[in-house]
Amino acid sequence: MAEFRQATGLLSVPTPGRALVEITREVMSWVGDQVMDEGLLTLFCRHTSASLAIQENAAPAVKHDLVDWLDRIAPEDHRYAHDDEGPDDMPAHIKAMLTGVSLAIPLMGGRLALGTWQGIYLIEHRRAPHERQVALHLLGA
Repeated sequence: MAEFRQATGLLSVPTPGRALVEITREVMSWVGDQVMDEGLLTLFCRHTSASLAIQENAAPAVKHDLVDWLDRIAPEDHRYAHDDEGPDDMPAHIKAMLTGVSLAIPLMGGRLALGTWQGIYLIEHRRAPHERQVALHLLGA
């Protein structure tokens, strides 16, 4: 029986402003460097105005529609009590709470168990570009 190991890492993700930024390749590359066959990968976004999602990575319109939908759910033109960092700050917090900051993905046969059209995305909810960090933790053998 193989001995369980764990690995941790930090992925830095530049964002262009409000958008879904695909990070699948970077995550898969990091996982491959760990040389594990079976296990569980946990990703954690270290921010309160950005989040993570697994979403379709084939049709670009999906990303556009999701950003538009999130803007309708948490609009900037609402009067929020928290507006210390500008009109896009509180809506960004709401969007991050709704979409989540962590993901768990099984590792099977040395590969992430993503479906054919699934990609891993960091969702930037602020208008300005940022440098975001995603913590990775892989537990496996």
